[in-house]
Amino acid sequence: MPRREGHCWSCSCSAAVKSNDISSATWPASKAGEMMTIIPSIVRGAYSSLLRRQAPHLIRRGLVLFTVGVLLALVLNLLQIQRNVTLFPEEVIATLLSSAWWVPPCCGTAAAVVGLLYPCIDSHLGEPHKFKREWASVMRCIAVFVGINHASAKLDFANNVQLSLTLAALSLGLWWTFDRSRSGFGLGITIAVLATLITQFLVYNGVYQYTSPDFLYIRSWLPCIFFSGGVTVGNIGRQLAMVSCVFTAVQS
Repeated sequence: MPRREGHCWSCSCSAAVKSNDISSATWPASKAGEMMTIIPSIVRGAYSSLLRRQAPHLIRRGLVLFTVGVLLALVLNLLQIQRNVTLFPEEVIATLLSSAWWVPPCCGTAAAVVGLLYPCIDSHLGEPHKFKREWASVMRCIAVFVGINHASAKLDFANNVQLSLTLAALSLGLWWTFDRSRSGFGLGITIAVLATLITQFLVYNGVYQYTSPDFLYIRSWLPCIFFSGGVTVGNIGRQLAMVSCVFTAVQS
């Protein structure tokens, strides 16, 4: 006769123990899978919420930078035209403030892009810019930038090389006085190169021209103006970003 004890101990109890072991082994894996599906949705929701909160501030900052770029373009371009540094066709001059109609919006758009780009690069590099972070410093930087442009049109040197070296020293002095960041210097150089290439393209196609060109259809000191302009607009954008962050923190 076969013994029944073996059948009794090998039936439902052992099956229940095995099922419990299997369920306890798969429970962490199932929970981990659920967390892996929940975390991306939480991150997406937080990012979209942050983007919705930041979008109005970005738009306001962009509008302020666009306005600043338009005003600077009108004033500085008018100065260059009066001193016969740049020459536009006669039919173009008879427009708003004796300036080509496309110059202010192009400069305003460039100012908005550059001013928004500077804080983004600082945040990406993890180097928040804290050197002379007050509006008084920003206004002095704008004044120095206008002075550099005024010097490019007013000062008379024996040759363009001396003028270019002088303006280069003034531009580096502006960066050292009001910026001193690696990101600001790198972006200033990049802006100077790109803006110079675009200007050369426009002059080559006859949109306008420079008197006494000495550097591939343009004046050799023009990259210095673009460099100092990029640093100036970047400081304005950084200050606006800092004010926006403080306002957002107060609201939250």
